[in-house]
Amino acid sequence: MSWQTVCLADVLPSPWRNGAGVTRELAAWPGSQDWIWRMSVAEVARSGPFSRFEGVRRWFAVLGGAGVRLTLGEHVHELTRDSAPLCFDGASPVECQLLDGATQDFNLMLRTDKTAQMKRIPGTVSMVLDAPKTIAVYATGEGTQVLCGRDSFELAAHSLAWQALPAGATVQLKTKSALWMEIDP
Repeated sequence: MSWQTVCLADVLPSPWRNGAGVTRELAAWPGSQDWIWRMSVAEVARSGPFSRFEGVRRWFAVLGGAGVRLTLGEHVHELTRDSAPLCFDGASPVECQLLDGATQDFNLMLRTDKTAQMKRIPGTVSMVLDAPKTIAVYATGEGTQVLCGRDSFELAAHSLAWQALPAGATVQLKTKSALWMEIDP
């Protein structure tokens, strides 16, 4: 199986019901209607509550704009383009306050019986998988070079690539800034 890729500009936006922004679904497995995991980019136009997703674990990272202040119960998290991604229960009430205008944010959502991680990659890294996983890379600003076995390709800025890989697979990234995601089977 080869890497699947999608460019953000090629995906039509879907407006939110509350009118506070739009979402572009980049990938959903096994499909958009009954997904186990889903990756999307949201454009948040104004402050307000996040939609709740029962039974979903959510990862969130700021891609553009000044950032957001997320209030989850008694905890306040201020996130910018340089912050580590935040993981939280999708069923929790979350209040989002924009720091200085609209933002663009990356979301990884997965059913709570699955585990995943998301982190920012600044520079060149090489990772060996300890178990079979679905790996996804989102090039946040400039292009990202992805090397994995015989596969080597340039992932354009604002594009996502993903593939299920076996234990022992080595993935190398050369980037200024990218998001790295691992989803357990």
